[in-house]
Amino acid sequence: MDTISVKLYSYGYKEVRTYLFASLFIVGNIVLPQLCHLMPQGGLIWLPIYFFTLIAAYKYGIKVGLLTAVLSPVVNCALFGMPAMAMLPIIIIKSALLATFAGLAANHFQRVSLLIIALVVVSYQLVGMGAEWAMSGSFTTAMQDIRLGYPGILVQIIGGFIVLRYLLRK
Repeated sequence: MDTISVKLYSYGYKEVRTYLFASLFIVGNIVLPQLCHLMPQGGLIWLPIYFFTLIAAYKYGIKVGLLTAVLSPVVNCALFGMPAMAMLPIIIIKSALLATFAGLAANHFQRVSLLIIALVVVSYQLVGMGAEWAMSGSFTTAMQDIRLGYPGILVQIIGGFIVLRYLLRK
């Protein structure tokens, strides 16, 4: 398994860089979903709102990740109506879980590997499914990311690893 040691950052909320990096990742989380929504059910299949949150939190820390996690779906909803307002709470919860798990994993392991990224993605999905099940009362609804979104989960794991590996070597 390919593992590389990396230089990671953890910026605070008082630093301008935190907001600059978060802004860049939020733009990514706006553009990528718009591209995916060109395909019927593209958002449900590719889960694009999470991709740059993973990258932001892993490379630049939980704070940049959480800003990206919370603001990306809110801005997308305000500008484009997607995700739907009713879906915002669970998407923000899952995004915040992803940012937290990615930031913690990066801080703990101080390297990136396909296994670590897979564990981060599976962890936020499992905890997020539990939260969605509790909120909706529907196991079927909670399983939607697995039933329909498995291509997006694979892109998060494999694509996230490739992008992080590239960025972290720089």
